[in-house]
Amino acid sequence: MVNISINGEVKQYPKGTTFEKIADDYQSQYDNMIALVLVNGKIQELIKTVREDAEVSFFTLKDNIGHKAYVRTAIMTMIKSVYDVLGEETVKRVKVEFVVGQGYYCDVRMDDALTDEMVKRINERMRELVEANLPITKKSYHIDEARAIFRAHKMEDKEKLFRYRRSSSVNIYCLDGYYDYYYGYMLPSTGYIKYFDVMHYESGLLLLIPGTEAPDKLSYFEPKDKLFHTLQTSSKWGEMMGIDSVGDLNDTICRGELGDMILVQEALMERRIGEIAKGIVDKGNVKFVLIAGPSSSGKTTFSHRLSIQLRTYGMIPHPIALDDYFVDREKTPRDENGDYNFECLEAIDIAQFNEDMNRLLKGERVELPSFNFKTGKREYKGNFKQLGPEDVLVIEGIHGLNPKTTLSLPDESKFKIYISALTSLNVDEHNRIPTTDGRLLRRMVRDARTRGTNARRTIEMWPSVRRGEEMYIFPFQESADEMFNSVLIYELAVIKQYAEPLLFGITEDQAEYHEAKRLLKFLEYFQGIDSQNVPSNSICREFIGGSCFNV
Repeated sequence: MVNISINGEVKQYPKGTTFEKIADDYQSQYDNMIALVLVNGKIQELIKTVREDAEVSFFTLKDNIGHKAYVRTAIMTMIKSVYDVLGEETVKRVKVEFVVGQGYYCDVRMDDALTDEMVKRINERMRELVEANLPITKKSYHIDEARAIFRAHKMEDKEKLFRYRRSSSVNIYCLDGYYDYYYGYMLPSTGYIKYFDVMHYESGLLLLIPGTEAPDKLSYFEPKDKLFHTLQTSSKWGEMMGIDSVGDLNDTICRGELGDMILVQEALMERRIGEIAKGIVDKGNVKFVLIAGPSSSGKTTFSHRLSIQLRTYGMIPHPIALDDYFVDREKTPRDENGDYNFECLEAIDIAQFNEDMNRLLKGERVELPSFNFKTGKREYKGNFKQLGPEDVLVIEGIHGLNPKTTLSLPDESKFKIYISALTSLNVDEHNRIPTTDGRLLRRMVRDARTRGTNARRTIEMWPSVRRGEEMYIFPFQESADEMFNSVLIYELAVIKQYAEPLLFGITEDQAEYHEAKRLLKFLEYFQGIDSQNVPSNSICREFIGGSCFNV
């Protein structure tokens, strides 16, 4: 017998008892389903067994790490259903491409087009697998044996990925004869996937899964056509360059083709910025270019590069930061914890901003403020502006797309741009790279370089940043005239060199250790590259340093 301490209570269990059995005994004390277990400070799956005295706590689907395990398990069950219904010989590949709302979009490649009837049968098969509560087992294989398994199942992306694996073994999961690899923890069986739906969307599948806020409720899916097509374009860029996964990127690096790949990617991005600039000019009478997007999207570099493109059309752009219209610190609203809420709309002096912009629109000479973040006060230092026929204001801020921000300005004078780092590169076909991971690593590197903020603090603040984005940015993204994806297909191989030392600085006794460990494991997939080939005007430079712009 071993002693297990849970929530201050000590109970005895026979050695070899699964943590799933122990979790069952305590499930009634939790509002949400238990997904993972923390054993003596180490995260483990519920299929693991107890071997010694331990202090134990649980993660539920409400926790980010528990929710990720639910997503992976649902994806494996869905992919198994696709092969069961359509046949391994028919399906050339199933790729989990990106997230649209709470839906995971999957591209199913085969000779015939996917039909509504096929999707209905896949949905039904997935429900059968869930109802059967089939076990998901895990076994460690030698790396050579694992690659042979992937080769036999025509999973070339995984075989290529593990060519660069440094460790000698790899864990492979099995569901009813279907073998696969997943980056992260999994749930014990299909019966845990209680809430999901599979629908036909565009030319592929959409797997709908609840979010962490309400993990037992499936939200109504609202199509986001602009976001979807922006993501799809980025995926096609990757395919065009022959880089669909991390394994492809590593191959490109090791073949010595890095320089050309960076030039092509940057050229594609510059062409896209030029297309947006032409759209602004073609609209006519635009005086306010409004740029908004979540944290670490590269808004500042983008605004500089867009301004250069506008100048090629004879326009005279002037950058303005909405942050310069912050209310004085003592007037800033506070959140539920009593901390200043700098991300709510009320933190901006909207009335003064609209007054100044309307006066500029009328041709008046206006003195614009700058915000002193040290004193928490708005200051006026003689920054006068007066708009001529070719002048345009390029305004950057998280509330740029919110109609309340520019309520009194005529719509014909505005051009709205949504920018985000929408990751299109996958670890492999079944393991996508979350957009939030790329932005978090960007912010971590930039904060350490420009603000002296350590990685632990950046990770600690990230949930609050994400909540602000969900409330104040994402609801307005579809109202944009244009969307811009700022992700560079090579950037994580560059950022790796800067992020790893910062992450290693987080110690085991700190709450952010588990997230740091997860990110370090993720970065292991990439072959690191030097930054010398990154152009000085690249968005990547906003985070790693060396930009030709004042960022």
